[in-house]
Amino acid sequence: MNLRFRKKIVSIAAACALAGMAAPFTVAQGQQKTSSQQTVSIIPQPVKMTQQSGSFALGKDTRIFVDPKNDELRKIGEYLAKSLQETTGLQPAVLQKAPDKNSGNHIYLTLSSPVDTLGAEGYTLKVQPTQVVLAAKEPNGLFLGTQTIRQLLPTSKTTAPVTLPALEIVDKPRYQWRGMHLDIARHFQPVEFVKQYIDYLAMHKMNNFHWHLTDDQGWRIEIKKYPKLTEEGAWRNGTLIGHYSDQPHQFTNERHGGYYTQEQIKDVVKYAQERYINVVPEIEMPGHALAALTAYPELSCTGGPFEVEKKWGVFDDVFCAGNEQTFSFLEDVMTEVMALFPSKILHIGGDESPKTRWEKCPKCQKRIANEGLKDEHELQSYFIQRMEKFLNAKGRTIIGWDEILEGGLAPNAYVMSWRGTEGGIAAAKQHHYVVMTPGSHVYFDHYQGEPSLEPTAIGGLTTLQKVYSFEPTPAELSAEEKKYILGAQANVWTEYIHTTEHIEYMVFPRISALSEVLWTPAAQKDWNDFQVRMQQQYKRYDAMGINYARSTFNVKQQIQVDPAKSVANVNLSTGAKGTQIFYTLDGSEPTTASQAYQGPVQLTNSAVIKAASFDEKGEQLSKVSTKELDVHKAFAQTVELKNPSHRNYTAAGPTTLVDGQLATNSFTNGQWLGFLGTDMEAVIDLKKKQRINSITSSYLQTKNDGIHLPEQVEFAISNDGKKYKTVKVVTEITDKPGVFKEVLTAEVPNKKARYIKVTAKNPRPGSKPEDRRAWLFADEIIVK
Repeated sequence: MNLRFRKKIVSIAAACALAGMAAPFTVAQGQQKTSSQQTVSIIPQPVKMTQQSGSFALGKDTRIFVDPKNDELRKIGEYLAKSLQETTGLQPAVLQKAPDKNSGNHIYLTLSSPVDTLGAEGYTLKVQPTQVVLAAKEPNGLFLGTQTIRQLLPTSKTTAPVTLPALEIVDKPRYQWRGMHLDIARHFQPVEFVKQYIDYLAMHKMNNFHWHLTDDQGWRIEIKKYPKLTEEGAWRNGTLIGHYSDQPHQFTNERHGGYYTQEQIKDVVKYAQERYINVVPEIEMPGHALAALTAYPELSCTGGPFEVEKKWGVFDDVFCAGNEQTFSFLEDVMTEVMALFPSKILHIGGDESPKTRWEKCPKCQKRIANEGLKDEHELQSYFIQRMEKFLNAKGRTIIGWDEILEGGLAPNAYVMSWRGTEGGIAAAKQHHYVVMTPGSHVYFDHYQGEPSLEPTAIGGLTTLQKVYSFEPTPAELSAEEKKYILGAQANVWTEYIHTTEHIEYMVFPRISALSEVLWTPAAQKDWNDFQVRMQQQYKRYDAMGINYARSTFNVKQQIQVDPAKSVANVNLSTGAKGTQIFYTLDGSEPTTASQAYQGPVQLTNSAVIKAASFDEKGEQLSKVSTKELDVHKAFAQTVELKNPSHRNYTAAGPTTLVDGQLATNSFTNGQWLGFLGTDMEAVIDLKKKQRINSITSSYLQTKNDGIHLPEQVEFAISNDGKKYKTVKVVTEITDKPGVFKEVLTAEVPNKKARYIKVTAKNPRPGSKPEDRRAWLFADEIIVK
């Protein structure tokens, strides 16, 4: 355990209090706030809030009343009292009785006046000058209501008098599944942090913790019947250094691993239950099983030997579906898992399971024949359905990644849709319950800002605003089918996330956006209002010592080319309110003495644009973002493509090739034109004949994504656009592994031309679906 994390661990009381530190918040939409009203800022936004004049003063005589003869409510009252003490220094006594007319200044938690339409997790909150009344139908509703009370407190500890603004709230969640996932198979984390992670979920009114416990890189749960799972499967002899795309692969020599004992797991489950959070364990099958196969190779198709994986990816060796011993093993494992986790829902993985070994395994092929199965996809369905039948008989329900739809969905299975929402739509149409978790919006292992300003991530770009824009219920479902969308969750895969600090960085502040997506009615979501409320949320994070990402403060630079005027319009923005942007055009570092951004900046010359955001005190809030604009002879000129780029990779259209901007090595950054199975032939009209010295074009290689360098590139010039003269043909193009840009240049000494033609031949052309076609990605064509 690192020193920073050891210092951060606090008592349960302090953790509860810190999880509740909050700031006052904005008035609900459409309301007016009088001068005597405090500003209120709650995330997620309540369903209905009416702010009133006056306030409730917390004092030494404040007491908390709870319904008598109810120890569960007493614990919730004590939880609230300890959090109040952490923030204000005042710890109200908790009394198990109803207040009377002589009770004076008090807070009352009660189940006696529930609003039936609010369900098990709904609550009402009335803050008046003499009392605070929190009512709910069930204890979970009261607990969730205490999270709201905490957000009426100051954002940090104070010795000054504290008041709660007078208001009425009627609140309930939009979805019943509001979850966060955590992968501790790739990088193990201590129990203390897992508990802290659960506190973070409680703070955001989440109710499901998806604990990813097994994978190719480690087995993290003690199974007493199979001790080698943790003796051997919980440890690997090194870890990949850098990104998977970096070639050749390099590894540390450090042994990495760890696991949770059954007693530790019971403790975590109890801790979560006290916060009304259900823990859903995930035991991967039939794929992502190399850690288990290292310990028990006889459960594979080949017999091994194996080792716990040091790198990331999808591996051919999986549990053997033709071996009866496999099912005995997994039934034994799940029996011990069920004894530890009371959750009705158990996650069995089911994703990314190659059929390579099954296709050649005599036992698997015999199983296919004996069961009358069509192919290996149906064999996977058989595997999942057999495990489902076993677990259903024990009163449990399985959930799996959307690959479990392939070959036929198990009769009672829930589906977790991660490859977009299509799997969830298909499952809901079959009347199976769905948890939406698409990589496009809620994969928190993705970058959350400009990659050059972020720590290494697997890829993708999921900003705070993109998370907030997520809609879990697809519009194409009927009203009846929509009932099968239970909710959603975000996933935190840790291939590139080693430490607790880094986990926090990837989770915060995006968890706040997700909490509002899952709690607040869609019609009440308001990005601008959310940004305002996030200003207080960031103060809570600071007070709690959370290592949150400040990516939303970084300046996003968008350069749009206007071909008609041959200019570039530079737009600067941040995802945070209350910031002022300053910028420079000469590559110098921006300060508050630099040019203040007031609106789009028009450029006609090359520039190195640097920008940063600052607060009203002049303190820099962001990292410095940088973009280079190269105004060359072809800049903003007309480009004609013989073959259009693929609809998924059109960027800003053909003009992207002459917009003065160089793409990064990420094919998803919006600066590449992608051609699938076709050549790129681009003709640029310089408008007049002029002297040129060189033509340069760039291409991307990332073979893991099917993107290959061209087979050949031809540069040609013309004065009339009809007859072209070839000035250079490049055929000797780099052949090496890895992800990189190949920059090719043709020198054109002392030539005049009006038209430039660049032709890049696709290395694997093809027009038929069965052809193994290659992607060709092209970037800026620079004419000097």
